[in-house]
Amino acid sequence: MMFVYTTCADMDEAKRIAKLLIDHKTAACVQFWEVGSMYTWKGEFKAVREVALLMKTFEPKLPEIEELISANHSYSTPEVAAVDVRRISRPYKEWMQEVIA
Repeated sequence: MMFVYTTCADMDEAKRIAKLLIDHKTAACVQFWEVGSMYTWKGEFKAVREVALLMKTFEPKLPEIEELISANHSYSTPEVAAVDVRRISRPYKEWMQEVIA
């Protein structure tokens, strides 16, 4: 299993992208919550509100997730970061295989 993380400009965008990921069977579950972010963009300091997305998927789905996010995101450079989860419960893994097979 993989956790894939990105942020969106607002809740509407986050929900729209989450639904696309579920509809395309690239993620079994997408969680989202509001976060505060600080960063420098093109030499300018930014302090903004964003919505974080955490997707639960399998490694073979990563290229499709990256494509869906890139094609449907308002940011010119959306972050897509993945972390390998070393262990999950068998029933949860079986459910994931069922919904994103």
